[in-house]
Amino acid sequence: MLIGAALLWGLAGVCVKSITWGPMAIVAVRSIISLVILLAVKRSFRVKMTRQNLLGAFFMSATSILYISAIKMTTAGTAIVLQYIAPILVFLFAVLFRGRKPRAAEIVLTLSVFAGCVLSFLDSLDFTMLLGNALALLSGFTFAGQLLVMNGQDNEPVDAMILSNFLCFLISVPFLFTEPLDWSAKNIFWLLVLSVFQYGLANLLFSRSIQHVDPVEASLVLTIEPVFNPIPVALFCGEQMSLPAIVGAVMVVAAVTLHGMLPPAESG
Repeated sequence: MLIGAALLWGLAGVCVKSITWGPMAIVAVRSIISLVILLAVKRSFRVKMTRQNLLGAFFMSATSILYISAIKMTTAGTAIVLQYIAPILVFLFAVLFRGRKPRAAEIVLTLSVFAGCVLSFLDSLDFTMLLGNALALLSGFTFAGQLLVMNGQDNEPVDAMILSNFLCFLISVPFLFTEPLDWSAKNIFWLLVLSVFQYGLANLLFSRSIQHVDPVEASLVLTIEPVFNPIPVALFCGEQMSLPAIVGAVMVVAAVTLHGMLPPAESG
């Protein structure tokens, strides 16, 4: 299920690039369809309004909006790589605020991730590309917040996802009426793939599997997403990453993978 979630998440690039709508209109449709799926699975409209669930919903909503906007403004490969700094940000948070003792190998890998992100961020000097890179980088911070909050003991992953989709829809629904939308068969097809499979089903698989997989194994499995993401985009959209961005992507994925293979660190 975790492998399936990673592969489905990796379809975000090709879906968003293939839809001619603006990012917020895409978020609106994806959110309402995903919300229906989650409520159908839960078989109840009742959700727990705990602090953890509300925080999780906030970070998930911010990540969703920032990431989809970034894909529209930069290459899909660069967007996912910049977002993939999240596991390292979680590590730094643990060191600075939770008393985790950093090791030399972790410091080197953290610096490697930073260098890889710099290469990806400098993929283009065009202002629009830089804005997309900045949004993708910011989504890495919100995704890190999501990971930290979702690990809380009183968190209900499905409830947080329901709240997140509802919040995303409230924020983005006005854009369905303020911009011209092409309801072509192609757009509808990719919207359904994005909403049903890339987001709805993927998040269900992740929430059902993450608590039953060893954390190291989970970290390794999830590196499938940034590796797979640019492939369907290249096949269906003809989008290619520049050489510096490819080198940066390899550095980030390799460093995060190696970090996941390290033995557990001691806490202070």
